[in-house]
Amino acid sequence: MGDVIKNRYGVLVDREFDVIVWGATGFTGRLVAEHLLQRYGVGDNLRWAMAGRNLPKLEGVRDDLGAPELPIIVADSNDDDSLNAMVVRARVMCTTVGPYALYGSRLVAACAAHGTHYCDLTGEVHWMRRMIDAHHDQARASGARIVHTCGFDSIPSDLGVVRVQQEMVARHGVAAAAVKCRIGEFKGSFSGGTVASMLNMMVESDLDPGIQELLHDPYGLNPEDERRGLDGPERTLPEYDTDFDAWTTPFVMAVINTKVVRRSNALLGYVYGREFRYDEAMLMPTGLWGFPAAAAVSIGSSLFNAATGVAGLRSMLARLLPKPGEGPSRQAREAGMFDISLLGKHPSDVAAHVRIRVHGDRDPGYGSTAKMLGESAVCLAKDSLDTPAGVSTPAVAMGDALLARLGDNAGVTFELVDSR
Repeated sequence: MGDVIKNRYGVLVDREFDVIVWGATGFTGRLVAEHLLQRYGVGDNLRWAMAGRNLPKLEGVRDDLGAPELPIIVADSNDDDSLNAMVVRARVMCTTVGPYALYGSRLVAACAAHGTHYCDLTGEVHWMRRMIDAHHDQARASGARIVHTCGFDSIPSDLGVVRVQQEMVARHGVAAAAVKCRIGEFKGSFSGGTVASMLNMMVESDLDPGIQELLHDPYGLNPEDERRGLDGPERTLPEYDTDFDAWTTPFVMAVINTKVVRRSNALLGYVYGREFRYDEAMLMPTGLWGFPAAAAVSIGSSLFNAATGVAGLRSMLARLLPKPGEGPSRQAREAGMFDISLLGKHPSDVAAHVRIRVHGDRDPGYGSTAKMLGESAVCLAKDSLDTPAGVSTPAVAMGDALLARLGDNAGVTFELVDSR
């Protein structure tokens, strides 16, 4: 028996699984299942199952994993009854089924209603805003922690700021007034699911101009009455960063990550301060090639963003870019990595800044992301979390517990580089 609870209909049900991996037949879902199997086995330290809509494909994945004892569950994203029947069996739903705006809303609704924790990989800002507005209060009432962005976007950013602030407070007794996140060495690719989600968001923005307004609102994911602060929209041009002594260029995921960090600050009662500032950019090579490289990346990003806003060009890009279900070989994933630096700035003493290095030992879009999502699910299921329910963020919902798990089990470390 698992955890016996009373569902929203007053019926006693058994939480027989700690985690259900929803979308296990997809490329990233398989990687999450592989990580859980390698790290936790089946049924001993973690009671978990794989789920999807196609039984033969699920059985094929189970055969490939060599785990005949692994439970499988069949459900349908568009069938509320099957989703509800699945959700009440788990403490945590871990989903890789995107684009989430197309296939994720009913699952979030079921988790919020039944008090089932939830984690995903979405970077779809407009959809996250919808889920906050539709389900935050109900999730708080039911006890469900609904946690979006549990992959490369936005765990390194969100938990990186947590580590910076911890060090700043421990060493100097105050929070950092600003944090700069700089993407350094980076080997790997973005997933086909990320591409599909981005293109779908642009399709929806053609019909709803409010989506573009939300994307340009730096506080677009904050609580409705807390959508203000000192930060402006994400920059679009190269800049020279004197703190890092290098040229920088806009980072494509910043439009997501920065909003998540600011929502964390708001949900934590502004522990970083109401005037806290946060920004992200990519570091370019030092020397003579720094500015030309920054300009080239900036121009390329602007052209790509413009192309995704035109229906005809968007269709052409969809044929050329990675598709959901596709991904790099194991060798390519294991050869990938990422390095990110976060600089926390002391409010008044330039000699007291704090720098954190976030390092991942796999490619960011698939290998590291799958491990981060899997550990987020286990954290929500197994760790004693004294954190609020509701539509949350990795920093707010899991914080220190997830930081420890990522270093121990996922090859993602948050290391103090220097402190003056």
